[in-house]
Amino acid sequence: MEVMVDTIDMIIERYELGSWTTNAYLVRCKTTGKSFLVDAPANIYTLVKRMGGEVPEWLLLTHTHLDHIEGLKALKARINIPVAVHSEDAPNLPIAANKYLGDGDILRIGELQVTVIHTPGHTPGSVCFQLGEYLITGDTIFPGGPGKTWSKEDFQRIIRSITGKIFNLSDKTQIFPGHGSPTILKKEKEEFAIFSSRPHAPDLHGDVSWLTS
Repeated sequence: MEVMVDTIDMIIERYELGSWTTNAYLVRCKTTGKSFLVDAPANIYTLVKRMGGEVPEWLLLTHTHLDHIEGLKALKARINIPVAVHSEDAPNLPIAANKYLGDGDILRIGELQVTVIHTPGHTPGSVCFQLGEYLITGDTIFPGGPGKTWSKEDFQRIIRSITGKIFNLSDKTQIFPGHGSPTILKKEKEEFAIFSSRPHAPDLHGDVSWLTS
């Protein structure tokens, strides 16, 4: 576990779980003690056990690739946590969702306000969760590049999501991705400017890096 944010009103903890070392995040409102989880990798219940019996208000899913939902059924079997996901990714869930998320939705958990940003590309229903100048991005954007895509159309879609939505946020925004370490939005915008200044194959997709692709 690593504490990523500790402010007057919230704590964001990161847990690297499962064989894909997927990041799960626990976000807690300091004022009310209410919390929520983001993503459910394998062994997610070990995180919940550390909470001493408290049940988070929501499990919010960034998308439904196996490495992000592998622990979902086991978690639901143990605690009655409601699950929220974008409708376009919902068919991949092994259980029924309790809520469908849409672009611009606002969730209030304790005194925290969570804004849903729909960022298709890595999957059709990929979403990011914004809390002020903090953004939990799943596999939409990482330090140094976008999430993996499987076609040129999906790559173009994820670039539109990043440039049209994420890049509109404050340069100070801290990005917490679905794998690996955080980054700062200003750095990603600067590296993307280098990427976009170079020619690329029309069918570019897959694992793309701003500086080397």
